[in-house]
Amino acid sequence: MITKKTIPVDQAVGMVLPHDITEIVKDEFKGRAFKKGHIIQPRDVEHLRRLGKENIYVLELGPGEIHENEAAALLAEALAGEGTQYSDDVVEGKITIKAACDGLLKINREALLELNLLGEVMCATLHDNTPVKRGEQVAATRLIPLVGERRLVDQAVRIAGGGEKIIRVLPLKKVRAGLVITGSEVFYGRIEDKFEKVLRTKLAKLGSEVGIVRFAPDDPQQIAAEIQACLDSGAELIVTSGGMSVDPDDVTRLGIREAGAEDMVYGSPVLPGAMFLVSRIGQVPVLGLPACGMFHSITVLDLLLPRILAGETIGRRELADMGHGGLCRNCKKCQYPVCPFGK
Repeated sequence: MITKKTIPVDQAVGMVLPHDITEIVKDEFKGRAFKKGHIIQPRDVEHLRRLGKENIYVLELGPGEIHENEAAALLAEALAGEGTQYSDDVVEGKITIKAACDGLLKINREALLELNLLGEVMCATLHDNTPVKRGEQVAATRLIPLVGERRLVDQAVRIAGGGEKIIRVLPLKKVRAGLVITGSEVFYGRIEDKFEKVLRTKLAKLGSEVGIVRFAPDDPQQIAAEIQACLDSGAELIVTSGGMSVDPDDVTRLGIREAGAEDMVYGSPVLPGAMFLVSRIGQVPVLGLPACGMFHSITVLDLLLPRILAGETIGRRELADMGHGGLCRNCKKCQYPVCPFGK
């Protein structure tokens, strides 16, 4: 059982301060010298004496108890996986975990739920599959009371370390992409293409580039030939634009299939982006982007492109799981990814 008692400072090493201790240096400094929860070190004894503290209040932990600072350090070590970093500096009982690189945040949601069901320990994170920047806070963890049961913290550590780490940041592969702009109206110069600029911008924001752009009319064989031209040029990702609807001239899907695509999945429970297509030719992802990509700043492509660049394989199950949160609010001022879309 935790107790609070008065003890000489030279006997207080290893014990816990139950409150802040203030230091005042005339005309120079007034502030906290030692914070609540600080574990007294041998080097602290003389400093405390200079502050006029010959005797101080301390917390004495009972058998099987653990202080919030030690617990936070153990939890952070167990939670933080690849692509993350954290400081041992405990602030108000909590340790913050940050991204060590630009990438895609991955959360083991089942293990996170199991840990948070224990009570008295907690971990809060950003949403799974959130694109993050190096140094960005992605999670924080702590013991909720000042002092808790060590067995509970040990159990939380076992959960966090039992398999895939709960918090990871996966770096995004930098690829050279090929674009196939479809549509007879563009191919024959009747209207100006608007897809290329949009797609170049989206890829550049994720560290990739467009290496080749091909144009094809509404003809499956010609679309397939231009996809093959992208492959022959070394494209590591192919995005086709337009021709994904149900009109007679919308034949891009047929062209993708003609090019030899496998694992083709057409349709997603995301708006905008319901007529999206995902497939592969060998190890190269081939995506079919519907016309919404021209008119909406954020679509299903923005949700999936970081995951594909992080090495994920997207199939029917992954697409189906996006229905919850897959409806864009079409806000007047887009705040994505700081919004519920795709979460």
